[in-house]
Amino acid sequence: MTIETIISICLGIGLAASVGFRVFLPLFALSLASYFNAWELNESWQWIGSLTALITLGVATLVEVFAYYIPYVDNLLDSISVPLAAFAGTAVMMSTVVDLSPVITWALAIIAGAGTASAISSSAGVTRLASTASTGGVGNPIVSTIETGTAITMSVVSIFFPVLAIVLVVVILIVIFKIFKKFRPSKG
Repeated sequence: MTIETIISICLGIGLAASVGFRVFLPLFALSLASYFNAWELNESWQWIGSLTALITLGVATLVEVFAYYIPYVDNLLDSISVPLAAFAGTAVMMSTVVDLSPVITWALAIIAGAGTASAISSSAGVTRLASTASTGGVGNPIVSTIETGTAITMSVVSIFFPVLAIVLVVVILIVIFKIFKKFRPSKG
């Protein structure tokens, strides 16, 4: 496995984590990176770097970010975000991984891409649901802002510092695990 392959896997996992917070934002970031030749995508995924894809993903990103600030729409989006995140997590892994056989690429895309995105997306949905229940939805814009900020940070770090992105993904997953462990009902 080459250094380029390892870096492409790190990029994919970092963007998949970002997808867990906002589905379109990391795809838009990847589109920007490809459009401005900061990152080269697989041959079959180079369309993401087209002007049409850039505009479409940019509009979708804006709509998604602002929709999370609308009460009850945010909870509705959370209910559909897990399967969308799984799909988008798979897509970002497929588009970024280089120099691996299709079988290994698909396995990585499904396990690491979809798995990471789904885990983060489902935990974000539970967080928003808890915020809705405990604050009557008043705290949800704060949750949305943190999620969007994390998605932006993870997308930028993933594109420019892919190896650091893996470290951040591990930190995010540890934090999620600790939070859920803290709130899980104790046995006994």
